[in-house]
Amino acid sequence: MIIRIATEGQYELTGAALSKLDEIDNQLLESIRTSDDAQYKAGFAAVLSLVRSQGRRLRPDEFKESDVILPAPDTTLEEAKSLFAGYPQDLVRS
Repeated sequence: MIIRIATEGQYELTGAALSKLDEIDNQLLESIRTSDDAQYKAGFAAVLSLVRSQGRRLRPDEFKESDVILPAPDTTLEEAKSLFAGYPQDLVRS
């Protein structure tokens, strides 16, 4: 799966990292739904950290369509509410 972090670049994430991403991502969506700012900040930081640490960063000349686009790392909870409004749970379908 190709994941773009806005303002940063693209990463390719595979295998067990995708399942972990789904788990963290679902918790992040719940924190947005319940307007839990502390949980949102922790969850979004965890998503970004996972993508950066477990993903392979694509070179700038490596052109691949993104499957998921994450907003910029400094996105606030209020901004996230509109950005993630139609965002699906369970990115990886079994």
